[in-house]
Amino acid sequence: MSTSKSGSAQSRTSSLGSAGSCSSSTPPSSAGKNNSAKARKTAATASGGGAKQALPPKPSQRLNPRTVDPFANSSKGQSAFASVYANGGVPCRLIHGSVKHKLAWDTPPEQVPFDPVLVTLAEGLKETVHPYTFVSCMGFRELLDTPQATQKATPMLPKLAPPLRAALGHTDSSVFERGIDGLMQLSAVVGPALNPYLKTFLMALSKRIMERKYKEKVTESLQILEQNGGKDALPIIKSKVPTYCSVSG
Repeated sequence: MSTSKSGSAQSRTSSLGSAGSCSSSTPPSSAGKNNSAKARKTAATASGGGAKQALPPKPSQRLNPRTVDPFANSSKGQSAFASVYANGGVPCRLIHGSVKHKLAWDTPPEQVPFDPVLVTLAEGLKETVHPYTFVSCMGFRELLDTPQATQKATPMLPKLAPPLRAALGHTDSSVFERGIDGLMQLSAVVGPALNPYLKTFLMALSKRIMERKYKEKVTESLQILEQNGGKDALPIIKSKVPTYCSVSG
């Protein structure tokens, strides 16, 4: 009988001792405080996360061009030009230099068929991410610099006019600038043969000439179109841009 009472007393003592020891679990009141602190911390983090999203872009983000992610899905969301370029439809590749980039052609540019490569490059002028922006404008220029470019490009004008017009009418300023450069390069190569297509480009140019940023650039392009198009180009230009002053006075 004494042994049973002693065992019960020891059991009660053991229970009390473990409940009051330093290694015991956190009391309910303390656990409630911790939970409240965690809740406040979570709420603060959530509100802070929203503030971070509203921060302006870093200087490095403004200076570096938008670049295609090489680890992204190669087929998902690709433009037509990006898909053709990735599949080898444009026989050149980008060479990264320490000062500037350049193109290396798998086939000499003078041997590259203008149909369809020149048309594909013209369509690529609408690209907004690197390296497609560089490849399209540089490839377009280098093909037009090849011998016999006039004979090769002139029959392609019905296919070249739509993508150039699309680039000139694009809302992205860098696309517009590549489009106007491409138009001047093409005008220098095909000359008066471009006159039947001038109205296609002049509507977009007439809108931009009203912007101070592009007034000088657009005026220069109109002068080049007139010089290369001959006397028949001036009345076409004046019909769409009445304020234009002829270079011939």
